[in-house]
Amino acid sequence: MQRNVLVTAILGGKKVRLMLASRGRALCLLFALSVLTAGKLPAQTSNHAGSSDSLHQFSSSVEALVGRVSPSVVEVEASGARPVEDDSGGNTGVRIARWRSIGSGVIVDPDGYIVTNAHVVSGAQRIVVVLTSSTDRSPLRSASMKSRTAKASLVGISEEIDLAVLKIEAHGLPALSMGDYGHLRQGQVVFAFGSPGGLRNSVTMGVVSAVARQPNPDSRTAYIQTDAPINGGNSGGPLVDIDGTIVGLNTLILTQGGGSEGIGFAIPSDIVSLVYPQLRKYGCLRHGEIGAAIQGITPDLVAALGLPGDSGVIVSDVVPGGPADVAGLKVQDQVISVDDNPAESVPDFFLSFFNRLPGDHTKLMVLRGQEKLLIEVRVTEQEYDFKAPRAEWDDSLDALLDLGNPMGHLVSELGVVGVEIDKKIAAMLPGLRKPSGVIIVATKTGAGGLGKLLEPGDVIHALNRSLVTSVENLRTGLETLEAETPAVLQIERNGRFLYVALPMD
Repeated sequence: MQRNVLVTAILGGKKVRLMLASRGRALCLLFALSVLTAGKLPAQTSNHAGSSDSLHQFSSSVEALVGRVSPSVVEVEASGARPVEDDSGGNTGVRIARWRSIGSGVIVDPDGYIVTNAHVVSGAQRIVVVLTSSTDRSPLRSASMKSRTAKASLVGISEEIDLAVLKIEAHGLPALSMGDYGHLRQGQVVFAFGSPGGLRNSVTMGVVSAVARQPNPDSRTAYIQTDAPINGGNSGGPLVDIDGTIVGLNTLILTQGGGSEGIGFAIPSDIVSLVYPQLRKYGCLRHGEIGAAIQGITPDLVAALGLPGDSGVIVSDVVPGGPADVAGLKVQDQVISVDDNPAESVPDFFLSFFNRLPGDHTKLMVLRGQEKLLIEVRVTEQEYDFKAPRAEWDDSLDALLDLGNPMGHLVSELGVVGVEIDKKIAAMLPGLRKPSGVIIVATKTGAGGLGKLLEPGDVIHALNRSLVTSVENLRTGLETLEAETPAVLQIERNGRFLYVALPMD
């Protein structure tokens, strides 16, 4: 529950006390007032007039900004139907259920092109855009603000970046321009526009809490974090600066109660600017590939794997026969730069391959142990598929569960039941990349957070720097870990190798 904040400010030589709803709002107001009042008021201005003028100037500036931006913000209504399981009446079957979602979007081209989030429109059979057409500033009339709807077509979508481009048949629309993300700074005042809870044409104010934040260190996208309230329905709406230019696209929030708790995230404008032209032209995101999977480097990975440094990204998988494999890149290589540009995070690495053409070459500076290597890799546009036919494993996992003594296969430290992979079991698992290790056939009820990190079908190949060859070998390795030493597993999931850091008590 938020607490009110009492703010005392000196305006025109007079002390003014204001009660605000949150510390973030208080800081925003104090900052704005200091800018507006600095050097503006003559010494002979009355205290009352100075205070009133400053507040009016601030309010008028925000009102003018909202008036410029609002006509470019739209509500996006997506709907469709999908099959769902129905076990009513004791019989399990499938029925078709309709769904509808409401999000936001922003006009970026006068000829009807709109940018929104992919999750707002993904799977929709019908998309409608609601545009605000009224310019009436009357408070009472704005409650029933005039609007018009237009059917929209999906031009392009990228699930991995969570961006989509829509098109409506219209011309001369008010479009917003993209701001320069490189100039964005922590503490900068920003405004979030959209339709939170379906409340069309809403605006909230806050500051940039962080310019580049990764809720998930392995995400390909870094986000702007803001305390400007964002709620369901804001997704796809613009986050703008004081000049009214787009600095981000509202995308997600971190919340325990379901509503805004002052931790919202927006996709940076630079990423939107890179992705938008491709989605508009090709309908999908096209970027260079080298046939390698990477993960962000964390303190747990550094400690458990004995990495030589704590910067860069780690290679978690290399496609056999792919360009990276041919060039000599190996699993656990630490990439520190791409073409002399630092690769300090997964987004840095990923964005290095935007606008790369098939046949281009890129130079990776990597650390392998204590050795520094320069590896030149050919770039392709091929989408390398790591996935194995896991659907064919289901019957095999069920068969492995039928064990004479399941508790004998329990790895209590992980809360899983595992089975050693031998030649017979390997033959039951088509597409298995490495025919050894321990396959998880079940997770223990109440295993806590580990149950979310490991799942049936995962194959454990290594613990920290030691190979895992049997259940007993895995148990011993976990039991002998030194206090406060992290446990990092190399697993195979859906045909892809990756590292999973586990919290150990």
